[in-house]
Amino acid sequence: MADPKGFLNHGREVATSRPVEERVKDWNEVYVPGSLLPIISKQAGRCMDCGIPFCHNGCPLGNLIPEWNDYAYREDWAAASERLHATNNFPEFTGRLCPAPCESACVLGINQPAVTIKNVEVAIIDKAWETGDVAPQAPERLSGKTVAVIGSGPAGLAAAQQLTRAGHTVAVYERADRVGGLLRYGIPEFKMEKRHINRRIEQMRAEGTRFRTGIEIGRDLKATDLRKRYDAVVIAAGATTARDLPVPGRELTGIHQAMEYLPLANKVQEGDYVTAPISAEGKHVVVIGGGDTGADCVGTAHRQGAASVTQLEIMPRPGDERNTAVQPWPTFPMLYKVTSAHEEGGERVYSVSTTHFEGDEEGNVQWLHLTEVEFVDGRPTPQPGSERKIPAQLVTLAMGFTGPDRENGLVDQFGLDLDERGNVARDADFQTNVPGVFVAGDAGRGQSLIVWAIAEGRSAARGVDRFLTGASDLPAPIRPTDRSLTV
Repeated sequence: MADPKGFLNHGREVATSRPVEERVKDWNEVYVPGSLLPIISKQAGRCMDCGIPFCHNGCPLGNLIPEWNDYAYREDWAAASERLHATNNFPEFTGRLCPAPCESACVLGINQPAVTIKNVEVAIIDKAWETGDVAPQAPERLSGKTVAVIGSGPAGLAAAQQLTRAGHTVAVYERADRVGGLLRYGIPEFKMEKRHINRRIEQMRAEGTRFRTGIEIGRDLKATDLRKRYDAVVIAAGATTARDLPVPGRELTGIHQAMEYLPLANKVQEGDYVTAPISAEGKHVVVIGGGDTGADCVGTAHRQGAASVTQLEIMPRPGDERNTAVQPWPTFPMLYKVTSAHEEGGERVYSVSTTHFEGDEEGNVQWLHLTEVEFVDGRPTPQPGSERKIPAQLVTLAMGFTGPDRENGLVDQFGLDLDERGNVARDADFQTNVPGVFVAGDAGRGQSLIVWAIAEGRSAARGVDRFLTGASDLPAPIRPTDRSLTV
């Protein structure tokens, strides 16, 4: 135990954010650089080294949280980094992007603010990069087996790195022009600067992983041809079919899926555009969807100079504190969350549903009509007399995703079976109905968290390794049927 009285002597303290008026003028990460190191030792010392560390159950990666908390408390950064990487290929991603279900499962969180596990994690990995403790781990020998990974998001990258280190020759196919999947083009720069992806890709290249960008399997290269080229294939293409909003006026100009809007802002940061082809500048912006993707749209609109930003959510406003009768510890509770984007302004409206859009004579969206709803028998029911309209010159749909892309031909060309939810079906080894073809991440699990994606990539890698060699020493932190802690 790092500090027997740490949780008694020190309260929870998180990273310092830059002032709103400063950060909305740029695209850098919102936190003050270096603000964690002066406080992180005491924060790590709040970890109680529980007899049963439920934080392990909250995180699907099985992160050795008490161990690296202890090393961080003692400022043994090399040892902390080793423990962190033992279960997580990319802690700099999860430390910035994960909603931290581990903290919801922290034993201290029963009656005190939980340990800042996520902040400790990112402090360790940032220090490790700074001191050179993150180095390529090339395999000692090659197996002679080849693997293709379709998709370079967190699941695909994790599977590729594990399989490369096991000695297989791995090529990652990415349909976008750069590696990273939604990490690259779905996550705004102010949440994670893309330099973090770039240096991991360089590490993976040094280990032997190969990357093929601008190739969409199913369109540019037939899935059947890919299967013939490689001994095994891992599908980690994500759940990219966005949920739509089929209401009158949907066809008006200015209404876009979030993943049409957000990548263009990221491409400006990459130098591809001077200004984004879809911009919120000077416009009244409405974001439909109250999740993290919606918050990303809100923060992006602020930085583009929107006249106003309104975020709509059909569900009621969550509570500020855990409802122990419905979502007891250590489950991940649905709480009212104020992200950095929400701190920057805008209005959030709950319990409303869009009825239709109204445009001008040129076909541009101008107004969004909505109604308040109440849930009756689990269904949103419009409330008579509550209809109104709000200005909307740019609308982004951030209502989640329904499954893998079915239009590019990948699923049909492989002849893949789907489960009852439309995801690619797989067995206990993450193998599909097609021998030698595996699936990891959202394509098989459905829309989920980054930690689940990395855990899936690691677990699928073990299945592939065993398929190719007959046995495997690679870790498999989860099974395909595992789910997050629920009541």
